[in-house]
Amino acid sequence: MAVDQPTVLVVEDELAQREVLAYNLEADGFRVIKAENGEEALLLVEEDMPDIIVLDWMMPNLTGIEICRRLKTRTDTRSIPIIMLSARSEEVDKVRGLETGADDYVVKPYSVIELMARVRTQLRRVRPATVGMRLEFDDIILDAETHKVSRSEHPLKLGPTEFRLLSTFMEKPGRVWSREQLLDRVWGRDIYVDTRTVDVHIGRLRKALTQHGGDDPVRTVRGAGYALG
Repeated sequence: MAVDQPTVLVVEDELAQREVLAYNLEADGFRVIKAENGEEALLLVEEDMPDIIVLDWMMPNLTGIEICRRLKTRTDTRSIPIIMLSARSEEVDKVRGLETGADDYVVKPYSVIELMARVRTQLRRVRPATVGMRLEFDDIILDAETHKVSRSEHPLKLGPTEFRLLSTFMEKPGRVWSREQLLDRVWGRDIYVDTRTVDVHIGRLRKALTQHGGDDPVRTVRGAGYALG
């Protein structure tokens, strides 16, 4: 698994639609996890926090609306974009979905190409580096498409791990990331790496960012982790 791949959770009780969505998302460069009902979806969110959720409204027992409501009331999951899928085309239904917290609403039958575009639009908000965007923080510029970083117009040499660390920090300046969260985001859940390895690479990132002078922008938060700014 490429660690830069954004993770999409597809929640759809119809097998055929679930597989078509998963196939197209994977072909478009996403890592996909799948749930066939609401209960399974909530378990997967706990075990494997996705970057974005594509969620069907009409499911037995636990509906998409209820899942959306629960996730948007939790501080740890409220920022995950949710795209609601529904055969309900009435404006009142769309408004209800959006008021519950859905970030977008797509009416069935939908164009898969359009849905892919909407997924990428939502990801630009929460993980801009994964869609090739240019990020800026103070005098640091990171170009995700060309994999180049500069500070005060001086090009910086960063290893691939340090580049992914900096991308993570620059996507959410000020957010404190624990070592475990950085391991999941930068190294991937499928790889075992000791948390002390994070400290080593943070040290390398700091050295790279200050190689031409300037203050160290990476902040250590005792007992919590690291943040940019």
